[in-house]
Amino acid sequence: MKATVIREFGPPGVLVPAEAPRPVPREGEVLVRVAATSVNPIDAKIRARGMGLAPDFPAVLHGDLSGLVEELGPGAGRFAAGDRVFGLSGTNRGPGGALAEFAAVDERLLAAAPRRLPLAEAAALPVAFLTAREGLLRGGAGRGARILVQGGAGGVGHAVLQLARAIGADIVATASDRHLDLLRESGAREAFDYRRPDLAAALAAAAGGEGFDLVFDTVGGASLDLAFRLARPGGGVTAIAARSAHDLSPLHAKGLRLDVVFTLLPLLTGRGREGVGEGLAAIAAAVDSGALAPRLEPRRFASAVAAEAHALLESGRAEGKILVTVDPSPA
Repeated sequence: MKATVIREFGPPGVLVPAEAPRPVPREGEVLVRVAATSVNPIDAKIRARGMGLAPDFPAVLHGDLSGLVEELGPGAGRFAAGDRVFGLSGTNRGPGGALAEFAAVDERLLAAAPRRLPLAEAAALPVAFLTAREGLLRGGAGRGARILVQGGAGGVGHAVLQLARAIGADIVATASDRHLDLLRESGAREAFDYRRPDLAAALAAAAGGEGFDLVFDTVGGASLDLAFRLARPGGGVTAIAARSAHDLSPLHAKGLRLDVVFTLLPLLTGRGREGVGEGLAAIAAAVDSGALAPRLEPRRFASAVAAEAHALLESGRAEGKILVTVDPSPA
């Protein structure tokens, strides 16, 4: 089958077209004819550094996928051949990533794709919306909760805004100046340029001087330190970029809860995979109801030029989730 692989870690150019063996679905797996995948920051990090998460070379990367069920492996019975599905391929520390014509996927990591979207566009949903959903659930977000979303224009941040709006939260968000209208359109009561010099004071004022019930930080580094400062006493912080050192004194002083979300953990450990499919089904239902929709980069990339898609992600100029089309024919 046709695939896009890496034979070494490095810049986007290490992604090259190649021929690869068609995977054979094992116990509990289905073979998916891949329609599309999308580029997540973790994909670029694995490509560049491995991070202990990469398959053996020549490695087929990417977790997000959508496509059609081609065949069932032994013991698989949740889907039938021809079903439209989306979900996560178990690419890390094993074969079968989504940058290929076919991927063998644990059926617990899949759900029926939303009917409201073209099948290829469903590939933009899994990592971003699963991360957002888990972070809000673990953060205890509910109707009326005062939530700050830092990095609200990114893939996860935009998903958080939509999910928080759907539950009736009171949302404040940050992004670059050119995305402030997007934040407001997506449900933020107030939107702030993350580069403004008085950002901490402005956000504190937006919380009425009482702090936020939950700060969902998608950025990390200094932004995560700011999250600790802005959460109310007894409140919570959800982080998705926490591979850094921080002073935890503010958490102790205010009795804060810190939840770190790593969506790929069930792929790595094998634990909690049932919950992935359940989360995907909930996301698909919300999409079909009109409550959620992915924000997509207008440019589309064929899998043969996946390197260009990675370069765009790393440039910071993408205007939404970047889709890489593997098979343009499935609908």
